[in-house]
Amino acid sequence: MAADYAYVGVFLVVGLLFVVVNIDVVSRLLRPSNPQPEKSKTYECGEDPIGVSWIRVHIRYYLYALVYVIFAVETIYLIPWAVVFRELGLFAFVEMMVFIAILLVGFAYAWRKGALEWVA
Repeated sequence: MAADYAYVGVFLVVGLLFVVVNIDVVSRLLRPSNPQPEKSKTYECGEDPIGVSWIRVHIRYYLYALVYVIFAVETIYLIPWAVVFRELGLFAFVEMMVFIAILLVGFAYAWRKGALEWVA
């Protein structure tokens, strides 16, 4: 029994070492190294950068991304449910309606708090 877990552990260690060696060691050997100040500048569509490249981004943009990710991930669960909908019956339909209701409550909460208002 323990030998089965040892095989999995060895496989994981070998896989991790394979990734680290390929990404770190081999890339250091193969890549050209010619550091120049021009290469360290922030690229802005061929234009010379003006000012610093580090700017503060309003938290509201991250809230948009977070709300999108939440709803995108949650809707992934709708696809397998729709595929086997006929075999699942009424109980699964009710469960999915509860799931969608919870999503709508979260959406209404975000809307009511003003998290979805664009910065003017």
